[in-house]
Amino acid sequence: MAVLPFRPTPFFANKNRAFWNLHLAGWSGLFLLRATSALANGQPLDLLLVIFVNIVTGFSISLVLSVIYRQLIDRKPSITWSMTMLALMVAVALHVSIDAWVQGLYNSGVRDTTFAQRFIGLSFLPLALLGGWSALYYAINYFLQVEEQADRLERLQAQATSAHLAMLRYQLNPHFLFNTLNSISTLVLLKQTEPANAMLTRLSGFLRHTLVTEPGSQVTLAQEVETLQLYLDIERMRFEERLRTHFEIDDDAMKAQLPSMLLQPLVENAIKYAVSPQEEGARITVEARVHNGRLQVGVEDTGPGASPEAAERISGMSVADPTSATSTGVGLANIRNRLAQAYGASHRFETTSNPSGGFSVFIEIPYETADQEAAAPLPNAAKTAQAEPAPKPANIQQSPLSSEQPPLPLESPS
Repeated sequence: MAVLPFRPTPFFANKNRAFWNLHLAGWSGLFLLRATSALANGQPLDLLLVIFVNIVTGFSISLVLSVIYRQLIDRKPSITWSMTMLALMVAVALHVSIDAWVQGLYNSGVRDTTFAQRFIGLSFLPLALLGGWSALYYAINYFLQVEEQADRLERLQAQATSAHLAMLRYQLNPHFLFNTLNSISTLVLLKQTEPANAMLTRLSGFLRHTLVTEPGSQVTLAQEVETLQLYLDIERMRFEERLRTHFEIDDDAMKAQLPSMLLQPLVENAIKYAVSPQEEGARITVEARVHNGRLQVGVEDTGPGASPEAAERISGMSVADPTSATSTGVGLANIRNRLAQAYGASHRFETTSNPSGGFSVFIEIPYETADQEAAAPLPNAAKTAQAEPAPKPANIQQSPLSSEQPPLPLESPS
């Protein structure tokens, strides 16, 4: 038999119900306490009627006070507290007057006391009860107001973070679209309609795939690799065999969650600064593994590397100022910003440039997996296999192809 999950409702989720629960529980508890004390001290049973009238009086007067306080709580402090003290004094005087009158009726045949004497003698308990009730009323309501403001601020901060992440991700598309559309335009001018149509089809597939995922959301590394393969299929139409890729990803890492479109700008940066400037192209390696509960991702290329001045600027990129990374475009600064927004201090982002050639980016974030995988992970062969080259259109770059042995084909998911 299935058991329904127990989800407790916050006590103050319904303020009106919470007020009545506390109000009834408080005054009922006070009646039980005073009645038990009277019976334990051998008082006559008819005294319980006097105690009951006293409790009902306090219950009714506090209800009137709640209506008054509800109108005063949002006013200026000077008005709130002055009117509260006035209302409290009137309420205490009314409570004591009713108690004194009831006590006079109850003790009429026992002892002779004046109304003023009874009023003074009975004033302490109503003052303490109604004063404490008023303080508790304001304390609870101010606490709820602070909680509501904190929740509202948290929601606004979450919306601001989401908007910032969306802005950072939307920065990526114009650069990529410009290069791809420019290549398609070149193919059309060369009357290479079939390659142009193939590139346009792959571009539409890539955009359709990326638009499914909301900006700032989390995806599995398997999904991110799938998106990256769609992007690489388009770039291979431009660079042919000059673009060589290699993936080495552990099985556990495939299930890890990370911000969507995290790897694409890193690979795009490698293509721009490693593959494009060299006639022989370059090799891009993507590695991922899980170590000590952390996901470690690396993207490395065999390009010329960054100059000492560029490397210094990259290492000193400001999270708040992505334009400081002018030598490498917005890609690396964008990734640094997104990681800072998503993980704060719980991440590492390092770049390494080898003077003899090669540039690498290392990312380390907490290892987290989705409760339910949205897509099946790539097969084990994807860990070390290389991507299949795309069909060879006309050489847009007008540069000689590399004489290096073509990479092994990447098996498609079963």
